[in-house]
Amino acid sequence: MRELLARAPREELTLAEFDRATAADLARIGPPGFWKLERQQSFAEPGDDSWAAFDRGDWAEALRLIAERQPDFLAYYRRAAARGDRYWRVRVVELPLTPYLHWELHVLRLRAVSGAAIRVVGPERIERFEHTGPLPEVFTVGSRAMYEVVYNEHGEPAGGRRFTDRDLIRRVQRLIQDLYDCGEELSAFFDREVARLGAPCGG
Repeated sequence: MRELLARAPREELTLAEFDRATAADLARIGPPGFWKLERQQSFAEPGDDSWAAFDRGDWAEALRLIAERQPDFLAYYRRAAARGDRYWRVRVVELPLTPYLHWELHVLRLRAVSGAAIRVVGPERIERFEHTGPLPEVFTVGSRAMYEVVYNEHGEPAGGRRFTDRDLIRRVQRLIQDLYDCGEELSAFFDREVARLGAPCGG
């Protein structure tokens, strides 16, 4: 996929431009919905209170702050459903879990029970697409736009790229959908691999 994106026309965006553009597009998703692929196993989210608690080693506080988000998540996905918008996400998960992914899966579980459709795939499902490197972090917004998120060396968002070629968007959305179709429901994966774990090492 990286070669495909490298050849495609796109708009390079600073972080502020990326935030404005995605907010505008996400306000009017339309069919076939929002499809997201998450590949990297570690990120940094210094603007997130729960992540900050996790990063300083306060796991109980990190979980408490995640739980507090449920009303906001429920309201968000309820409004989306009223507009006819649907959200699908595929999370690539390698075992053993990185500390970051251990934390993020708790957030994703809450999103799932609040209305998002999320499935997990292992790295064996995507290895045929990674001959030249890991798959990028991408999401499609309806049939109108696709974004690739760009991160700095610390794993923090640093901007992104916006693509508008309809054929490219369809191809990437189809790839994400195919992965979703063969993935495992997040709730089942979480119950088997995450729920029994204690605080992540390194968090």
